Amino acid sequence: MRILFVTHYFPPEVNAPANRTWEHCRRWVADGNDVTVITGVPNHPRGRIFDGYRNRWIQEETLDGIRVIRTWMYLTPNSGFLKRVANYLLFAGTAILASRRAGRPDLVVATSPQFFVGIAGAIISRLKGRPFVLEIRDLWPKSVVELGQLSPGPILRALEALEAWLYRSANGIVVNTRTFHDHIVARGVDGEDIELIYNGIDPTLFRPRPKNQALLKKYDLDGRFTVAYVGTLGMAHGLLLLVDVAERLRDRDDLRFVLIGDGADREKLESEIARRGLDNVKLLGLQPRESMPDWIASIDLLLVLLRDLPVFETVIPSKIFEFLAQERPVILAARGEIRRMMEESGGALVIDPEAPDQLVAAIEEIMDDPKSASERALAGRLWVERGFIRDDLARKMEVFLKRVLARSGTR
Repeated sequence: MRILFVTHYFPPEVNAPANRTWEHCRRWVADGNDVTVITGVPNHPRGRIFDGYRNRWIQEETLDGIRVIRTWMYLTPNSGFLKRVANYLLFAGTAILASRRAGRPDLVVATSPQFFVGIAGAIISRLKGRPFVLEIRDLWPKSVVELGQLSPGPILRALEALEAWLYRSANGIVVNTRTFHDHIVARGVDGEDIELIYNGIDPTLFRPRPKNQALLKKYDLDGRFTVAYVGTLGMAHGLLLLVDVAERLRDRDDLRFVLIGDGADREKLESEIARRGLDNVKLLGLQPRESMPDWIASIDLLLVLLRDLPVFETVIPSKIFEFLAQERPVILAARGEIRRMMEESGGALVIDPEAPDQLVAAIEEIMDDPKSASERALAGRLWVERGFIRDDLARKMEVFLKRVLARSGTR
């Protein structure tokens, strides 16, 4: 197949959408497919262009056999609703224009986040007369409403109408949670046109390994019990909770909290840590993707935190698969589908979201009973290995794309 994939995020950016798209595309290339990706100049999440790139109208490169067409971007940090919407809209426009360089594919795939990438994909597919597959990884505009960024009114009604049009425009839809599947079916889409493909891991990267003592020593973490949040420092995660918990446990000299990542809430977190004089919290910023397996292996306890809002009951954070694959102790503070999965697998200690008393108790439980924590970590690794290997999931999506293509009769 000749696949044209439109995505807002792509390596060297290191967030979950970039990683999933890259790993799927390189698997498809290895299986003999021709894959072109349209994306922007890498700048997420700080709105700063990565080394080696310039914000030009068009630049091309090849990554792991994938042809990558990068467009000019309106640069803005991942904060501020109106600026981000402008970033999203402008990328949708430049992606449509850049698609002229992509030739005529067999089908077009577009992935959220963000919402307007899907609209660009739908338009590109019509311009090229090819079938369109929409991948949904974020329920937009539902999520921005529940985060308080958008109120009911004409703008919301227009976005909901666009959402419905987008679903109708797709020849097939890929989702990464069952809850997303049910939401889209409720909007009138035939369940036969929707494929559930979870996130997963590359077992050659994410596997049990010894701690990297040099890494811990570099950041003065050796000899301490480390509790880490790894990922986007954004509104979805309620990370002031972690600052509150660190303050309550500041007298434990054997304990350190680590935040690895970047995002809209970074400056707020830095300010709060400084204001409270917390020397037991280290904010290390964004770390290279290639260093993450060593970081995960070296941390004693990893946290997966979501805010206590209905929209986050639909979310399955992809990083939890990587943590469990490396057989690490995990605390999950969430409701919904991911909570049910962890309760069934026994792979993580599960607590309620935004509950500081429960988080303090869970951290102390794992520190005091490492044997039980190790047993849960082993159960988590075995669970991931049974059903969440990235190559298998990429091939499942490839089969679905072929089915959509055959059904459309346009090849």
